[in-house]
Amino acid sequence: MGKSKMGFFTPQQKPSRDFRWPRSTTVLALTVIASLAAVICTSEDYYALLGVTREATTREIRRAFKKHALIMHPDVNPNDEGAHHRFLMVHRAYKVLTHEDLRKKYDRHGEKGLQDSQQVDRYKTYDFYKYNFGIVWEGGLTVVVLLEMAVNSGELWFVNFYIASCADCHNLEPTWREFAQEMDRLVRVGAVDCGDSGDLCKRKGITRHPTLLLLKDKMVEQKYFGDGSRESLTNFTMQFVGSKVTELWQGNVFSEIERAFISGIGWIVTFCADTGDCLRTEMRQKLAGMLDGLARVGWMNCSQQPGLCESFDVMSSTTAYFFPSPLSKKESALFLQSLDAKEIYSEVLQWLPDLETLTKNTFSDKVARHRWLVSFTFGQTHSASHELKKLKVLLKDLHIQVGKVDCLTQAELCGSLYIQEPSIAVFKGLGVNEFEVHHEDDALYKTASFAKDSICSHVTTLSPGYFPSDPKEPWLVDFFTSRYPSCSALLPELREASVQLLGQVSFGTLDCAVHQDICSKYNIGSYPTMLVFNQSSIHEYEGHHSAEGIVEFIEHLANPLVTSLTPDTFHNLVMHRGSDEPWLVHFYVPWCGPCQALLPEWRTVAQMLVGVAKVGTVDCDKYQSFCKHEDAQAYPEIRLFSPNASQYQSYGGSSWDAASLRNWALESLPQVTEDLTPEDLQRQVYSGEDHWVLEFSASWCAPCQKFAPEFELLAQMMKGSVRAGKVDCQTHTEACEKADINSYPTVRFYPSWVSSKDQAGEDINSRDANTIADTLRQRLQQLSAHAQRTGAKVKDEL
Repeated sequence: MGKSKMGFFTPQQKPSRDFRWPRSTTVLALTVIASLAAVICTSEDYYALLGVTREATTREIRRAFKKHALIMHPDVNPNDEGAHHRFLMVHRAYKVLTHEDLRKKYDRHGEKGLQDSQQVDRYKTYDFYKYNFGIVWEGGLTVVVLLEMAVNSGELWFVNFYIASCADCHNLEPTWREFAQEMDRLVRVGAVDCGDSGDLCKRKGITRHPTLLLLKDKMVEQKYFGDGSRESLTNFTMQFVGSKVTELWQGNVFSEIERAFISGIGWIVTFCADTGDCLRTEMRQKLAGMLDGLARVGWMNCSQQPGLCESFDVMSSTTAYFFPSPLSKKESALFLQSLDAKEIYSEVLQWLPDLETLTKNTFSDKVARHRWLVSFTFGQTHSASHELKKLKVLLKDLHIQVGKVDCLTQAELCGSLYIQEPSIAVFKGLGVNEFEVHHEDDALYKTASFAKDSICSHVTTLSPGYFPSDPKEPWLVDFFTSRYPSCSALLPELREASVQLLGQVSFGTLDCAVHQDICSKYNIGSYPTMLVFNQSSIHEYEGHHSAEGIVEFIEHLANPLVTSLTPDTFHNLVMHRGSDEPWLVHFYVPWCGPCQALLPEWRTVAQMLVGVAKVGTVDCDKYQSFCKHEDAQAYPEIRLFSPNASQYQSYGGSSWDAASLRNWALESLPQVTEDLTPEDLQRQVYSGEDHWVLEFSASWCAPCQKFAPEFELLAQMMKGSVRAGKVDCQTHTEACEKADINSYPTVRFYPSWVSSKDQAGEDINSRDANTIADTLRQRLQQLSAHAQRTGAKVKDEL
């Protein structure tokens, strides 16, 4: 069973010259430069040049490059003749490895895969890299790349949209970092670099920097307009925390506590007396927000209600957590010594009920009847494990239960699921095989967002015992490894596509780090690679890593419009084409970036030219000798083989979008539309025996010029059924006035039986070839039916 590309498918400042390095930094610089020189002289491996691993994230690569830029830049090495070349190599490595498509090509093909991409031989000054090249965030702040995923988690986010060249952004940086640490565990404080994430910022309508937005799922986003002080940021944020602190007194204390206990929720009560310290108002509110849904927070004024406080054995200010289910008769409360909200939060979180433990004996039955998020551990317990308790609240609306499995004691269960390291997985309530493993880090917001997306989509984690090697129904399988950021970025797109294609294609993922034998069987050489399995056929995905691209690719397989040509089929179909059968052929190689970008456009071209021209592709990496013989060695190469023409025409335009390619093809093919004179109108249209569709236009009319290729496409589509003609109203003014033409372009249909006195025809209010063609076909059917009823003589065009 071989892999095929296509097949049948059934359902800026001045340089600094006076900079001097401190002695210790000079030693470091020389060490780095020496090591880089060694790398450059050998393999020129881009990862080694930057000193990062092949699994490094874009942020890690960016930080590594900045470190090298400050040491290696020619501005600070003015007497080193080799500085320019060395820094150029590092700069090139940075540009390639931070570009998703280029990085994938480099990982798969090395330098060869970059031959078609433009060499970057310019770089900024030293001062730019020192002062304007990004802001390195640390502390409790999250650098947000996938904002939709973050907000989808259900947590409250306060996000700073900035650019590196913005002075106000740099001024805000230290305050924003301190604010993030203060809000830790209460609000997620993040940052988006609009220089790196331009599309994201554009979608959010960001036009000024910094822009601060407060975001939460199902909440109207709030824009911050205050000053840059930490106090103002805190006051603004606390308005939207939504936490409730209850004052307890004789009239409500027992009913409030009992109501919470019935729901399995405990109480944190701070008793404020004349002596000792109780939690301040702002600390109570923060604590209530941190533990929202997990514990209630209240306070009691012991100065006004001394008897009530004495009933709790409280004589001075203190804070206690009251368990909903007492540990014992003597241990119904935990007295807390700290006055810090974060410390209390961490301590109480440890005492909250643990996740339900699942075992081999209970696992199958539970995941068959309910949705579950399961944490697989290997005996370890840490703070992140306690954080998972918050998932019970975040996932409650989707009825997802949360449990855990210790793989040290349940080794057989974990082995059957191929769980080899601490992992999170979502089981969809359909049995042990219907689950998806989470491959991001264990940040709570990422886990919550993953669970929500996974449970509502249809992607399954595959294994040797559950793999569609010869499926009756089509499967799309994503071969990946979690080490690569591009693999992680694809997964949300895969889930979205699985929803759109529900019932048509099943979706699965296979981790090649775990299942190397299967990946080797299918010659998987780069990640991610997507294959579509359809009975005995396998098709490799070609196109953008987006849900839209995946859906389009599957639809193309179901109704293929582009033919994947071999040397034999090229000879039979193209070189021996019919007298009325033009061909458009795209010669490409898989490692060519522009070629890959063109493939989705090429499918669109094929769709646009249905009934007009055949469209095909030739993989010149697979058929190198053939392409060399055809002199197709620069990619992408597009050729038009016109009917009855011995020579082909090569596309030489600068635009590679579908509309430009279609227009070029239509202009290059023999014209089907006819230019009509007033005499032609009278003799052939008004008094003739053929159906006609006419375009009335003027040479100075810009919309007419834009519509011209669309009308030619219409003429090609309707050839043999309806003749197409054009009337130049600037030249034939009187004829157009008689036809009552008042605007351009005007499209009219003239059936063959129209009387010579009726020159108005039937207006068609569309400028889309497909829409006009559909209208014409409907009218022809109506005319045919009318002729059968009346016995009228109408030319049968159907």
